[in-house]
Amino acid sequence: MSDWVDVDARDAIPVGGVRVVDVDDALVAVFNIEGEFYAIEDVCTHDGGEIASGCLYGDQIECPRHGSRFNVRTGEVLSPPAYEDIDTFEVRIENEVVQVRDNRWD
Repeated sequence: MSDWVDVDARDAIPVGGVRVVDVDDALVAVFNIEGEFYAIEDVCTHDGGEIASGCLYGDQIECPRHGSRFNVRTGEVLSPPAYEDIDTFEVRIENEVVQVRDNRWD
């Protein structure tokens, strides 16, 4: 089990904003969607490139290279060329700081 990693102050990540943080050697993109925080691995499952710099449409992120879309809340792939979901991570707010941890191996 990984430890919780500080991302940023809650109010420092605006609605529609994203921060990328290293969690146990995995880059994780943490998004503020309508005041709720969600975290996915910062990797497109189509080609392994980063995804956090893509366009955010509501709760969907579009890959900046080939246009695959993923649901930020669930990691679910929504359109090709990707066919595999993105891993999600636990998020919590502790003392007004957004934190994330990698629970994939628990």
